[in-house]
Amino acid sequence: MARITRIILYPIKSLDGISVGEARVSAQGALENDRRYAIVDAEGRFVNGKRLADVHRLRARYADGSGSRVTLHAGREERSFRLDAEREALAAWLGAFFGFPVYVRDDPDSGFPDDKEAFGPTIISTATLALVAGWFPARSEDQMRMRFRANLEIGEVPAFWEDRLYGEPGTTVRFTVGAVRFEGTNPCQRCVVPTRDPLTGTEDRGFQKTLAARRAETLPAWATRSRFNHFYRLAVNTRISPSEAGKPIGVGDPVDITGPSKKG
Repeated sequence: MARITRIILYPIKSLDGISVGEARVSAQGALENDRRYAIVDAEGRFVNGKRLADVHRLRARYADGSGSRVTLHAGREERSFRLDAEREALAAWLGAFFGFPVYVRDDPDSGFPDDKEAFGPTIISTATLALVAGWFPARSEDQMRMRFRANLEIGEVPAFWEDRLYGEPGTTVRFTVGAVRFEGTNPCQRCVVPTRDPLTGTEDRGFQKTLAARRAETLPAWATRSRFNHFYRLAVNTRISPSEAGKPIGVGDPVDITGPSKKG
């Protein structure tokens, strides 16, 4: 049976995540404390890995899954901050690192997702990460985990099992994780971030081309090919109704497809 084997929250958008045993659904259908905080510039634009490879040189450690206290270090510099009371000091430290003024925003209900239509947790299987790692010499499963930054990882299933969780364009697939009802929407279109070493920001030349080519070659029979206008896609985007707010998702929870595709 498909089960959740790992839950990763990313309290500060674009920085390191933290593995937790349980997470709850937020008021707007995200995961509580996932991408709750975001770094922005003076124009309000995200300061993230899509724009700046320097983001990869920042390491973040959290005191617990709430993300209320973070320790950042870059090179030999290290400092801890309380996110509920020291965001101005955090912004000043980050601004010195990036070389321009930044601010730290907080949205406890929705967070700051990339996909504004399907901002539930992203899902991938452990077998997928292991297989994809094998496509790139000297790249480990854990490094692929850091590159693709999915929230929920499914075990006890074959590679690309998650491709069952979306259907034809304009439809969704209904499934549950434990007691939480989900809709799978689409295979996740990837950005430049997975092409870089997650610790240094160094670009792996040919990464995107190789991933797309191997994805096309290995697309399983259960995947909806019409959802691939290109094959640089991995993991699945989801939606959770706000009516599920407060419900827990835990490691070990079963993942069950409960209904056929329906109009999104």
